[in-house]
Amino acid sequence: MKLPEAAQENLAFLLAELDGQMSGLLAYFKAPSPEAAQKVVQRAGYAHNLWSRVQSACRSAATRGKPSQSRRLVLQNVDTIARNLDQLSRLSRMALLHAEDVERGKLLRPEAYRKVLKQVAGALHEVLPALEATDGKSAIAIGQHKAEVDDFYDRMFRTYTRDMRDTRHTEDLANALLVLNEVRRMGESLQGISEALLSISIGQNVQFERYFTLRSVLSGSKVADEDLVLKPLAETRSGSAISAVSTRDKGGDLIDAVFKDGEKRKVKEERAGVKSWHAIYPGLAPRILSYEKRGQSAALLIEHLPGYTFEHALLNEGEAALSAAQRALYKTLQDIWTRTRADDPVEMRAMKQLADRMQDVYRVHPEFDTGTACIQGVNHPAFEDLLKAAERREAKVTAPFSVYIHGDFNLDNVIYDPGEKKVRFIDLHRSRYMDYVQDVSVFMVSNYRLQVQDGPVRARIADTALGLHRMAAKFARAEKDTTFEYRLALGLARSFASSTRFVFDKEHARRMFLRARYLLERALAVPEGREGRLKLPIKELFGD
Repeated sequence: MKLPEAAQENLAFLLAELDGQMSGLLAYFKAPSPEAAQKVVQRAGYAHNLWSRVQSACRSAATRGKPSQSRRLVLQNVDTIARNLDQLSRLSRMALLHAEDVERGKLLRPEAYRKVLKQVAGALHEVLPALEATDGKSAIAIGQHKAEVDDFYDRMFRTYTRDMRDTRHTEDLANALLVLNEVRRMGESLQGISEALLSISIGQNVQFERYFTLRSVLSGSKVADEDLVLKPLAETRSGSAISAVSTRDKGGDLIDAVFKDGEKRKVKEERAGVKSWHAIYPGLAPRILSYEKRGQSAALLIEHLPGYTFEHALLNEGEAALSAAQRALYKTLQDIWTRTRADDPVEMRAMKQLADRMQDVYRVHPEFDTGTACIQGVNHPAFEDLLKAAERREAKVTAPFSVYIHGDFNLDNVIYDPGEKKVRFIDLHRSRYMDYVQDVSVFMVSNYRLQVQDGPVRARIADTALGLHRMAAKFARAEKDTTFEYRLALGLARSFASSTRFVFDKEHARRMFLRARYLLERALAVPEGREGRLKLPIKELFGD
């Protein structure tokens, strides 16, 4: 898109101002003097005013014309470029102020700075051409200067700390370290500019390291930046980012895939989960196209699955489409549970899972942490006391068999393909042999916690949760699982309570938390040995 004239002009002026300030900075390190420092320090307001004008022009343009995600992205990142340029100006001034505090100039070693500062200045000359051409290669080159700045920082840091051991002039060397730190931060500003330019080029906000991870997993195809289309799909609560990728392979054929990156341990678990499903129940999980590790992070390129999430079916499709998705889901679950059944008793440990998450719940909803209360002369135990008592009871009521479960069975982790009339699973890092009630309870509550308050839609949500309960209860009867309902009460309590940490709506969260408390009290009221007699008011629990 064409930039607003005011943004384009003031950005050009800002770059020209920075070029002058960097020249002044280089002149100081060639021949340090108070006069040379003041030439840069006295221009403190120029860069900031120009950034303010760029920011104002971008914000004004964002409110005019037809709303567009790509337009917003360009304007946001142009503002980011200008903000980082202003930061470079600030860092230049701070470096000079600290340099002037070094009384013994030789200890600063000013001549060592000239090469790295020339690299920073040279990188700034590439910003406007890269922006005008949306040139990803130039954007990368700008960001790569950070590594050179970091190398310089490491060398000089070792030099200054070595000098500290050999001299008494530690104050001068401490100020020299402050100068060095401001220069190091210039590399971070260059990387911020690089990321903004890359984001404009690709069409999605992207971090520098994430871009290289993406290129690594796409190493099997010769992809030009202009052929790469990246669209955000989700940000997981664990910090992983998920994007849709469209590109072409060596033969020119179109590739649609999902790119997921994040903490190495979690991505590795996802990869293992997908592999295990391929071995246990082929065809249910997507194929892994590529896997790459980079330090403490990792990335997967996964087959893009046709269709839409179960959540989409519930909230956006007609009754016929939702019913078809439900039938496919029920058939798949029953088949998985039957084929993977192992006659090994297993503990769900729902109460232990909930106990581990309660601090996170209280951070979001401190009003839930009430302690013991007395109402009309009746003592009501603290939630923590109910939880401990329920944990002791749960240990005595194990599932009579185990099955292979999804492990994070939320609505948006089930994909329904209406063409093939079948479901597939995604986000499989928690898959394992476990009590099937774990998946049942998570799925049911993931319906209820949807923050949609429209009456007919809430009724549809409740019916979807009840439908899965009917299917699972029928399976339990066929398998002679007599404590299904009791374990479900504990599983639902866990999911209702722990899910409130993702719900900021106070009333909706309160309804969920009260349901969790009711379920714990109801389960604890059942005499030991008679857990199989518990019947839950499922319709009332999931209705509003």
